[in-house]
Amino acid sequence: MKALVFACLMLPVAAIAADLEASLTIRNHQFSPAELKVPAGKKIKLIVQNQDPTPEEFESHELNREKVIAGNGKATIYIGPLQPGKYPFFGEFNEKTARGVVIAE
Repeated sequence: MKALVFACLMLPVAAIAADLEASLTIRNHQFSPAELKVPAGKKIKLIVQNQDPTPEEFESHELNREKVIAGNGKATIYIGPLQPGKYPFFGEFNEKTARGVVIAE
């Protein structure tokens, strides 16, 4: 019985450990890669590193996410699980150049 209780308590830890990780970089007010492919149906830990000296805001209406990333800073944004499809995002402070899309397959 103790083993069953222990296994049930560890399930959330196992679920967190199963998160997939993806990275985006902001440089010269552009996201790289501009197309980020992720598996559908999985929770993704998205790490966004801003290499510009000025802040940028990662924003996506489709992903329902908005986060300011300080200049030369880093932020973690959790997305998903996503249905297969395309989810555009942009940098609100440099919307003309900072654009991208998450593609869930």
